[in-house]
Amino acid sequence: MTTRAQTWGDAAAIGLSGLCMIHCLALPLVAGLMPVLGLFAEAPWAHWAFALTAAPIAAWTLTRPAPDGRRAWPLIGLGAVGVALLFLAAAEWPTHEAETPITVAGGLLLSAAHLMNWRRRPHAH
Repeated sequence: MTTRAQTWGDAAAIGLSGLCMIHCLALPLVAGLMPVLGLFAEAPWAHWAFALTAAPIAAWTLTRPAPDGRRAWPLIGLGAVGVALLFLAAAEWPTHEAETPITVAGGLLLSAAHLMNWRRRPHAH
């Protein structure tokens, strides 16, 4: 995989994690003012869509070796925990009330893994 494709993958993953955070934190506030958005904020399909989008991007970007041929196993582990938390939250495990904090924690872990992965690679300017 080229450095450009790897950089794009990490940037896309960081952006998607940001959208996930906006969804989790901002939409419930806006939902109080706009009931139509409240339906989207509570829609189970939205959480599954974020998790199902994040998982392959994380697998694609975090498992690629660096230019020196080494894999960043701690980043892979951090990303895997983040993705697992996204799926647990989408499944509303352990409770529906825990869904938002678990999703936020998963998104933060996944964002951190992608940001560290992005920083460890050379970038074309």
